[in-house]
Amino acid sequence: MKNFALIGVAGFVAPRHLQAIKDTGNNLVAALDRFDSVGIMDSYFPQADFFTEFERFDRHLEKLRRQGRKIDYVTICSPNYLHDSHIRFALRHQADAICEKPLVLNPWNLDALAEIERETQRRVYTILQLRLHPAIQQLKKEIDLSPKSKRINVELKYITSRGNWYHHSWKGDGSKSGGIATNIGIHFFDMLLWIFGRTTENILIKLEDDHASGILQLERATVKWFLSINTDHIPNDVRAKGKRTYRSLQIEGKEIEFSDGFTDLHTKCYQQILAGQGFGIEDARPSIETVYKLRKSNLRESN
Repeated sequence: MKNFALIGVAGFVAPRHLQAIKDTGNNLVAALDRFDSVGIMDSYFPQADFFTEFERFDRHLEKLRRQGRKIDYVTICSPNYLHDSHIRFALRHQADAICEKPLVLNPWNLDALAEIERETQRRVYTILQLRLHPAIQQLKKEIDLSPKSKRINVELKYITSRGNWYHHSWKGDGSKSGGIATNIGIHFFDMLLWIFGRTTENILIKLEDDHASGILQLERATVKWFLSINTDHIPNDVRAKGKRTYRSLQIEGKEIEFSDGFTDLHTKCYQQILAGQGFGIEDARPSIETVYKLRKSNLRESN
């Protein structure tokens, strides 16, 4: 059984990590969040220590280490702009880091983390769960077997409704979240790059507070993408069913169905990490470079 600490336990994605730690038979020893609405911990690890102050959390982990109860992994679910600092914290406590995406906001931060990995002999892992989705894995197999010379037309639409709170939180602050393409699109960009190869051209067509669109030219595909947090962008027939999320991935006009199968993907990521086979810094690099270039791009008119 491995000992875990978790930073950002009050956050939206934290329950998936709590479930993954529990599902893999491990133990959450301590958790940190500046907000104290963390009753969710009772459903998973009611005995875990909880802190709202980083300094006390830091001191507690150091005390555990000196008592021979060292933390093996620090899971990081904090706001995007804090990931880099919290990963460094984990490595310096002689623990491996498991960090939600985006791993960092800027490509050069990856180089610095790789250097600290070498210095500490610890590992940085990230959650790229779409690579473990059965439908996406099947699609990759099909693309790998198709003629290398054939360019494939892809259309991605992802709409996940968010209320007004979003714009008043750190997620609505581009300097902290990286903007909408980074915050809600990073895992889709990772998936596309994993399947179709590196980016050769990155065209930004529209960028608003609540939606963005563009065209990615990849080694083996032309991808038209649209991301939104605006409920009004969900197709009427989908909205009529009371759904607030819409995912569509079309390959040469054929819909790839992957709406289901998300419930255990974090657990699968943890299983790989615990087996020493998780996704690391270099796996995350292509998508981080892509969304960084999007943030720095000038808008272009679509044809």
